[in-house]
Amino acid sequence: MTVQDIRSFNRFYTNVIGALDYGRHLYAPYTLTESRVLYELAHSPTADAADLRTGLALDSGYLSRILNRFEQDGLVERAAAQDDLRRRRVTLTARGREAAELLEERARETVGALLADVPPADRPRLAEAMRTIRTILGDPGAPRAEDVVLREPGPGDLGWIVQRNAALYAAEYGWNTDYEGLVARIVADFAEDHDPHLERVWIAELDGRPVGCVMCVRDEAPGTARLRLLLVEPDARGLGLGDRLVRAVVAFARGVGYRDLVLWTNDVLAAARRIYLRHGFVLAAETPHRSFGKDLVGQDWRLDLREAAE
Repeated sequence: MTVQDIRSFNRFYTNVIGALDYGRHLYAPYTLTESRVLYELAHSPTADAADLRTGLALDSGYLSRILNRFEQDGLVERAAAQDDLRRRRVTLTARGREAAELLEERARETVGALLADVPPADRPRLAEAMRTIRTILGDPGAPRAEDVVLREPGPGDLGWIVQRNAALYAAEYGWNTDYEGLVARIVADFAEDHDPHLERVWIAELDGRPVGCVMCVRDEAPGTARLRLLLVEPDARGLGLGDRLVRAVVAFARGVGYRDLVLWTNDVLAAARRIYLRHGFVLAAETPHRSFGKDLVGQDWRLDLREAAE
């Protein structure tokens, strides 16, 4: 790689994401730097001026002028921090939160339009490539595999499983609300009646928020468990999280005495299929069907748990 390679990529990428945004639609009426300050304040409610200056690598005088303008416009309030009177805590006002939410909405629309032209099968690869760049170049905010924890669901997590499955599969594959209904029934059945010794849900958590999930439930066939609703958020892909979730199900199912582990998926979910193959699942049957507003090929996969553990 040469310096020219990096400069060429930078020119390409800043143009693609609209960083220069000469028309100012994305950031109006703020500059890019002002928008970054609003974003940090919206996502770090306890920030002070020193935190902002360090996190955004801004000159103290430049940041002071931005905060002065924000205060004059009624976007922020500044007060001495209770634990250190020498530091000035900066918080968004109601008007400031509205401005930050508007910028966030514009950013989501812009990125959504960009991803609309990316084939669903290529999106995990794109996310992984972006994460690789951040990690290699030393971004301290880049997520790491060791930062993700697997835990049992807490209040609201089952609802999150339904919402995120519906939203992601609609965005990435164009599935309609029939899929949301299916997920809602699966989750409701688990919530209303499950054996905690033989059935379980895992939530993957990163930085205090859920970024993945999977379920292990009893199947109708005796001695058989079923893996359901494997999901990893786009910004957490590339960390091996799908493998960890599937590994947790396999270990649990084998540990409580199931003989077989089965799952149903569709051929368009290429990334998930690669994970199942790595863990020893074997394709048992394929059936064309029309579901969720699409023509699909359903696949039944099976893993013999009596074979030697990985």
